[in-house]
Amino acid sequence: MKLRILLASVALATAVPAAAETLDNATVVQLASIGLGDEAIIAKIQASPANFDVTTDALIALKQDGVSSAVIAAMIEASNTTKASSSVAGSIDSPDPMVPHPSGVYMLADWLEEPKMLVIDATTSNQTKTGGFLGYALTGGIASMSFKAVIPNSEARVQTSDKRPTFYFYFDQADTSLSNRGGGNFWVAGAVTSPAEFSLVEFKVKKNRREAKVGKFNIGGAKAGVMDKDQIGFDYERIAPGVFEVTPQADLQPGEYGFIYSSSTGGGTGAAAVGAQTSRIFDFSIEK
Repeated sequence: MKLRILLASVALATAVPAAAETLDNATVVQLASIGLGDEAIIAKIQASPANFDVTTDALIALKQDGVSSAVIAAMIEASNTTKASSSVAGSIDSPDPMVPHPSGVYMLADWLEEPKMLVIDATTSNQTKTGGFLGYALTGGIASMSFKAVIPNSEARVQTSDKRPTFYFYFDQADTSLSNRGGGNFWVAGAVTSPAEFSLVEFKVKKNRREAKVGKFNIGGAKAGVMDKDQIGFDYERIAPGVFEVTPQADLQPGEYGFIYSSSTGGGTGAAAVGAQTSRIFDFSIEK
């Protein structure tokens, strides 16, 4: 009976993983004081979680306690790595635009008790609808036939009651401290580098979908892209390499909106050239 209890206790002890040891300044001083070599201490620092104090006073104290310069350098490097990892991990919703964020489009939710960035996921519209075909046919092509990008659902996931919200665009640039994080190339072929390549438009809600004009065609020719009269003006400012602050030029009325980036997906002439395009749309709602 006693043997079974002993075996069960041993099994339970081996099944519980040991708590991860976190190194600090005192631990390093202790390892150095017993004569453990620099290589062994540095290897331990590199293999363990750490919470080092690397302020000037702390570094002086470490040196006075007999810790070598090589070990102190390893402690500083480990401390910097820990801080950088924490910054990147928490950057997805940081309200500070100068904190690293994954590339993409964000809305600053500064109306919340704790402000944060809201990621606006891209919606790809591969469906293009036509409008005004009857008028085009009856007038022999004098009246224009329009083409519309269509996205699903009657409202966007990201919503705000702020009539003039602030957006931040993060692009893949040479300076990767503020953009190009999260892996992969978020933007289309890496070619998008400025908000000037986008059009801000208002969508018309039709049952369970939203539509916006992205081209027109008549007897005089075809035009791809959002028409000037359908574009909503916005200003943008580069605040860092690859990072832009974007704001509408006027208050937006309640409704459905989106930043559209369109790229050609096929060849063709006339109406075929207008319809052959894919639109990436960063949509949002202005609530009443």
